[in-house]
Amino acid sequence: MTLNEKQRKHLRGLGHALQPVVLIGNAGLTDGVIAEAARALHDHELVKIKVRGADRDARESVFAQIAQRTGSALVQRIGHVGLYYLRHPKLPRIVIPD
Repeated sequence: MTLNEKQRKHLRGLGHALQPVVLIGNAGLTDGVIAEAARALHDHELVKIKVRGADRDARESVFAQIAQRTGSALVQRIGHVGLYYLRHPKLPRIVIPD
């Protein structure tokens, strides 16, 4: 899923007040974490995911793997937190500009 800059800006504004719903700890990226992230994206469409205890390169890799394995778009990443968007297939709640 790709987003243009206008769509990213809109989603960043919506995600500003959100708190992380999925936390990735020392165990790293497991199948359970991916399942929880996919469930959260299905329920909310826009979620923040926090990665703890990793260096910068490892975090970038984890952020990319989450987007790839869940089919979502990485909207923004700041430090240890990534903002992800995945449109609900049947009942989209977030309207993004074209």
